Amino acid sequence: MPTVLPVPIEFRLPEGWLPARPEGAGVSDVAFAAVHSRPGAGFTANITIDGGFPKDGVTLTEIADASVERLRELAESVEMVHRSEVGSEDAPALTQRLSFSAVADGARHELLQSQVYLFLVDTENPHKRAMIRLALTATTAQHGEVLHQFQDFVRSVRPDNGAVS
Repeated sequence: MPTVLPVPIEFRLPEGWLPARPEGAGVSDVAFAAVHSRPGAGFTANITIDGGFPKDGVTLTEIADASVERLRELAESVEMVHRSEVGSEDAPALTQRLSFSAVADGARHELLQSQVYLFLVDTENPHKRAMIRLALTATTAQHGEVLHQFQDFVRSVRPDNGAVS
């Protein structure tokens, strides 16, 4: 069942990406999913968005570690390839890339998942913060081709303040 984001955001999907029902993209428990218009080696690359309100004091690193452990429950050979803390003190972020093997549509695929974790702080209550996770999952062969599109997508994500222009 799709989840609701803890705060409204706006973003722009890159060309070649189509909104999809999360279940249709092979994922659940996400607020938004999009699929690439060209499958690679029998697997359709996807972008997902989910999030929540972490407990006070929980760091992005702890949230990312928990994500790795959840993936280990669903996939094989999960390995963290890269992790980096980015952003600023006011807008912390963390990126990580995971490699793993999983079965989709009856076939085993070698996959890479790039994840971006963002903390969004409530401007009216700075002690209240929401976490948003953006993830790209693609075959190892297709990942390099779609990564720059995912990066463009990540750069377009911002809080939706509801203003009409």
